[in-house]
Amino acid sequence: MDIVLLVKAAIMGVVEGLTEFLPISSTGHLILAGALLGFEGEKAKVFDIAIQTGAIFAVILVYWQKIRSTLVELPTSAQARRFTLNVFIGFLPAVVLALLFGKLIQEHLFTPMVVATTFILGGLVILWAEKRPNAVVRVHSVDDMTPMDALKVGLAQCLAMVPGTSRSGATIIGGMLLGLSRKAATDFSFF
Repeated sequence: MDIVLLVKAAIMGVVEGLTEFLPISSTGHLILAGALLGFEGEKAKVFDIAIQTGAIFAVILVYWQKIRSTLVELPTSAQARRFTLNVFIGFLPAVVLALLFGKLIQEHLFTPMVVATTFILGGLVILWAEKRPNAVVRVHSVDDMTPMDALKVGLAQCLAMVPGTSRSGATIIGGMLLGLSRKAATDFSFF
């Protein structure tokens, strides 16, 4: 048993746990931590997939009630069908861009320098968004979103294809700039 590898894995697990539910890039932090620890290569890639799968399960646990009620009501509720359609629409832009540019992004942008730069830029955007005057909120709940709202938030999410850009940060800030309440933007981001 390699104790050094276990310690590195434990540190990476702590990094993922501390960053997953914040509007900061957990992937970016894993890239930087991996570079600092010398935890790179195929084992590190498999570990990243495994640890982020665990984070996805944590999100499912947090939002289980909404997921369950939506699935149960899907055949009979227009609201459940609209919510499901909105999640699908919000997901599509990232899928299309990943299919078109995913390999290029991984080859050229998954570097500590890109991550550090986007951390700084992302932090400045978050500060700007928090300091700007209160905007008019027109969407108070994910159930009030239109398909166009979902598409716009999905397009904002595409900014997170650049490593170091937080997916949740991009969708939350993007949603708030588009008129979603902080809660609606945050909830939709995790769905």
